[in-house]
Amino acid sequence: MGKKLRVDKLLAHMGHGTRSEIKRAVKLGMVEVDGRVIKDSGLVVDPEAAEVTFDGVPVVYREVVYFMMNKPQGVISATEDGRERTVIDLLEPQDRLRDPFPVGRLDKDTVGLLLLTNDGQLAHELLSPRKHVAKTYEALVSGDVAEEDKQFFKSGVTLDDGYVTMPAELHISSREQRDDGIYSSISLTIMEGKFHQVKRMFEAVGKQVVHLKRVSMGPLKLDELLAEGSYRELSKEEVELLRSHRKSAE
Repeated sequence: MGKKLRVDKLLAHMGHGTRSEIKRAVKLGMVEVDGRVIKDSGLVVDPEAAEVTFDGVPVVYREVVYFMMNKPQGVISATEDGRERTVIDLLEPQDRLRDPFPVGRLDKDTVGLLLLTNDGQLAHELLSPRKHVAKTYEALVSGDVAEEDKQFFKSGVTLDDGYVTMPAELHISSREQRDDGIYSSISLTIMEGKFHQVKRMFEAVGKQVVHLKRVSMGPLKLDELLAEGSYRELSKEEVELLRSHRKSAE
């Protein structure tokens, strides 16, 4: 038996209007619980067990939400900002109701996988420095990324502030000669999330990241069908993957 809720509160939580609007809808016979039209908006139900419909459409109650976003360039990983557009601004109004927040940060000009949720415990587990959650990026780098760079990254790179990174796994996908020099396409898996870490790691070996995209975080992989700026709810399987990953890391 789950937590009990009044029907009007449940419907308001799921974006079906204000309490007064829902009360009017109930009086008009628009709300059913377990196949029966109700007349009392204060009826208390178990949202996990009751079958609630609003104007004929089933209402699926979600206490916690999990969204996968393919973050585009030009938006910041924050819940609100007075000047900049945030990833929350990209959500539909009904998807903001449960107050999701981005798990970690991607730089304004970095694209790719971003998890948004209101599950604080899961977010903490994924972000905790002690958990060493792997994050994989694909990047276009200005410069000839070579085997020696792979060895540098594998042994740990000293950043501009003296911090030595944990061992990172660097793969070189291709190299291209352009008019202004050589460009390398790479993938990099790191176990930390220091400020601008990927860019600073390449700067430490004399190269510059031109484009950066995160493709995975822990067991969660970016859905390549998601266009930049789009998002979707995680599947049950993806949520279970994250939860099992959390347990295995304990």
